[in-house]
Amino acid sequence: MTEEIKSPHNEALKEIRKLAGKKWRDKLGSFVAEGEDLLEAAEAAGWHASARYVTSGSGLEGIPVASHVMPSVSQLGSSTRAIGVYPIRWAQPVGPLCVALWGVGDPGNVGTVIRSALAFGASSVALGPGSADPWSPKAVRASMGAIFSVPVAKVRNAAELPGRKIALAARSGEPLRAVAKPKSARAGEAGRADVAPVTIVVGAEREGLSDDFIAGCDEVAHIPIAHADSLNAAMAATVAVYELTRITPS
Repeated sequence: MTEEIKSPHNEALKEIRKLAGKKWRDKLGSFVAEGEDLLEAAEAAGWHASARYVTSGSGLEGIPVASHVMPSVSQLGSSTRAIGVYPIRWAQPVGPLCVALWGVGDPGNVGTVIRSALAFGASSVALGPGSADPWSPKAVRASMGAIFSVPVAKVRNAAELPGRKIALAARSGEPLRAVAKPKSARAGEAGRADVAPVTIVVGAEREGLSDDFIAGCDEVAHIPIAHADSLNAAMAATVAVYELTRITPS
């Protein structure tokens, strides 16, 4: 039987606290997921924890941690009964539909987009310069376990993104629904589907995408909105992924 951890100064728990910071995640190549639901999502996706800690007496599988100690390692607003440590897995950006985030610095937004990508069938999520770390506690939690099922890539420039690149920009270009249609459909060609990969690129809510970046994309599109000046980055990406997965073959 594994001995219960009774002190918040335990070396293993110290390492979990370190993993709350990006510097240590990069150094150790690991991240933390909290909550039974996330750990179950990891198992279902074939990810196995390198270490698993659970509150003593919870009946859950893992190294028991005293109930008064567990809150000292939790990054959630309320304590959790289960914490898993997992190896970071970067993937390649792939199609047929990739959603790329450029300069989206809020980890909650990044995690929400990964969750939307899984919900609507996007192939991957790519994170460009200035975007938040998807392996941070807030991003992992916001993904609601989708981080274990959606390939997540880190890219340096637009050239690394797959296929036709559509820049999403407020009040610029054509409505997304028109641009999202395969070129064959827009040309009036019947009976064939354009299965070439597509990447939709979303920038930060206030700054958006730079003019130079937009100029390097194949097309520019916007989401028609009635009254607000703009949409939250995660909301815009979710709407865009939904629109594109309705049209882009999977």
